[in-house]
Amino acid sequence: MVDTILVTGATGTVGSEVVRQLSKVKNGIVRAAIHSPNKIDTLKQIDNHRIEFVNLDYLESKTVHEALANVQKIFLVTTPSPNSVDITSNLVKEAKKNGIKYIVKLSVMNADAQPGYAMGKLHRLEEKIIEESNIPHTFLRPTSFMQNFVNYFGQTIRNQNAFYFHGGDVKIGFVDARDIATVAVKILTLDEDQYTYNHKSFNVTGQEMLSYNQAAEILSKEIGRKISYVDITGDDLRKGMKQSGMSDWLIDVIMDSLNYIIRGEYGSQTSDVIEQITGRKPISFDQFVRDYSRYFR
Repeated sequence: MVDTILVTGATGTVGSEVVRQLSKVKNGIVRAAIHSPNKIDTLKQIDNHRIEFVNLDYLESKTVHEALANVQKIFLVTTPSPNSVDITSNLVKEAKKNGIKYIVKLSVMNADAQPGYAMGKLHRLEEKIIEESNIPHTFLRPTSFMQNFVNYFGQTIRNQNAFYFHGGDVKIGFVDARDIATVAVKILTLDEDQYTYNHKSFNVTGQEMLSYNQAAEILSKEIGRKISYVDITGDDLRKGMKQSGMSDWLIDVIMDSLNYIIRGEYGSQTSDVIEQITGRKPISFDQFVRDYSRYFR
């Protein structure tokens, strides 16, 4: 029997890469859960008849039921919201009823830290729901994505030769979303007698600790022109998020999490999880910039 694997957040940074990689590595069905149909074009470019598309609105129980029907495993991505714990609880209950065999949840770095930070606490509550379900699972807790430099900074890097952020001088083990996906796919495609990573949690980082200034130096070298990092104040970042239409609740969560990172408590060292599970070194930031150079030019 071949597995059907449901990928939630399938149009997102990590979810889309999980769909792409799953479609190549094993027989079976990849069910890509979509909430925003306008983002589906990228996934439809993947030429693979084994990808199914299904609408999933966590707030609509009918779509949750339909998305999970005949599914054996789940790659779970949740969006931070005031009711995300209830959403996770409802989804896990439905997963339990459907006999789901495995869940790989995308969490955040140091989700179980004490006293921790807002985003970590939220994900830890979701993790506990999965733990209490007794469904076999693995929690992947990555640090900041390298792809954030494209998604959030790409436009000003192209147009102003600079990116603006409230990040101080802290060093972070930025990780490529493709590596996170490779780890997830490796775990999701194990047979039941090979559940080596069941009930385990992993902090997932890149291979080097970099400050935003060091990242700017690498961007400059690989792109071939000077790129500057401008460290803006927390107030300016808060104003920018507010102007973009972000809710006060989410702004507070993000700012609390950023302050945790700036204090140096987010991740003081790199992990070997990617090499341990995939057998190869993580993608370097230099390589990431070369691979995504078209987004910075």
